[in-house]
Amino acid sequence: MIETFIEGNKIFREQDFERKKERYMQLTSTQHPTVLWIGCSDSRVNPERITHCRAGELFTHRNIGNIVPTHDWNFATVLEYAVKHLKVKDIVICGHSDCGALNALDVDMSKDAYIPLWINNARDAQTRVDARLGEANTPEEKAIRKKEIEYENVRLQMEHLRSYPLVSMAEEKGCLEVHGLYYDLKTGALSKIA
Repeated sequence: MIETFIEGNKIFREQDFERKKERYMQLTSTQHPTVLWIGCSDSRVNPERITHCRAGELFTHRNIGNIVPTHDWNFATVLEYAVKHLKVKDIVICGHSDCGALNALDVDMSKDAYIPLWINNARDAQTRVDARLGEANTPEEKAIRKKEIEYENVRLQMEHLRSYPLVSMAEEKGCLEVHGLYYDLKTGALSKIA
């Protein structure tokens, strides 16, 4: 597999890097992304590819389930750097269809050490949807429930994000906006979540 990466890098250098060398040379000394993108680690949801962004435009943090944990040094460090030092103007939390992390909310993961602890950060999304919709019995109801949990998780993570004083103060000052997006694997469409 590593040889495939090396070969792919040669293609990248020939077809992209060399043709846009000036742009890449600017990025060697500084970066000025205007967006912090918080997305899922899912290999099918590459932020730069699905938004058609260039290198240096997105500052990204990806994890299982596009989670914004409220007590996590790794996430807090990314957030602080993005807001205070890079001075991003927008933060996007992007969920997606067929999210394995959210599907795992319904699965017994007791044999795993870390996954159950992590996805508990999304448990309230499931609880809220189940309270609204009730029990899903038919395949159609189960599909609706699944999608609603994916949407609700984005909303929940936006709440978690706003619990950071750094974010809430920047929003109050009008220096920062928080957005929820959803990527549909079947259509390739990216849509807003309110």
